[in-house]
Amino acid sequence: MKKLILIIIITLLNSNIFPQSAKEVVTKAENAIKGKTSHGTVEMTVVTPDYKRTLKMESWWVGNKKALIVIKSPRRERGNKTLKIGNEMWSYLANTETTIKIPPSMMLQSWNGSDFTNDDLVRESNIQRDYDLKITGEDKIDGVKCWKIQGIPHPDAPVVWGKILYWVRQTDYLPAKVEYYDEKGVLKRYMEFKEIKKMGGRKLPTVWRMVNMVKKGHSTSFKLLSMKFNVKIPDRIFSFQELEKGNR
Repeated sequence: MKKLILIIIITLLNSNIFPQSAKEVVTKAENAIKGKTSHGTVEMTVVTPDYKRTLKMESWWVGNKKALIVIKSPRRERGNKTLKIGNEMWSYLANTETTIKIPPSMMLQSWNGSDFTNDDLVRESNIQRDYDLKITGEDKIDGVKCWKIQGIPHPDAPVVWGKILYWVRQTDYLPAKVEYYDEKGVLKRYMEFKEIKKMGGRKLPTVWRMVNMVKKGHSTSFKLLSMKFNVKIPDRIFSFQELEKGNR
């Protein structure tokens, strides 16, 4: 009987009931919220102890290689745009009709006054490639059982963080939370994924909230209003002509 139980346990551990690796789990989580291409509208809300600011944006993405983000409201910022091609980034200011290339020295500065940096948008993030991933345990987030995965960057990886912790829901492989630590092991920020809904033909979190642990009381939330995945996007969308044309 003991031998039979041991055989059953070994079979279960080698079956698909359990993840084969942390890399596999993270890959499924990343693929769940991204498409080869995407187009949609997003509402970004920046919260500080002094004010609350909301912007509505339209965005086009090709993976994480190309992106055009256009601010639709409020009126005073309508028409401002961000263009990303590879690891380069440009901003267009509608009021002055000027285009500015973001230099390397400004990559860690805030993007549009949010808790996301220019580097967050520019860098072609690849957790599976840049980090050594390991499942370290299980937690419950919002009552859902999750795998807790630790990521330590490879010595030559071009990343900012000294460690990340990534929680993935076991029920549907959706991301639940990500924590970002500096090289000294200090938690600098975390992102939580909320309000799971069906959108664009897939189930995904429709609210992504980044909480700044350095600036107390500061957070930024992205709320997906509409999103389509794996749609055809003309190459002209990611051109300087498109960047510098009038309000869309």
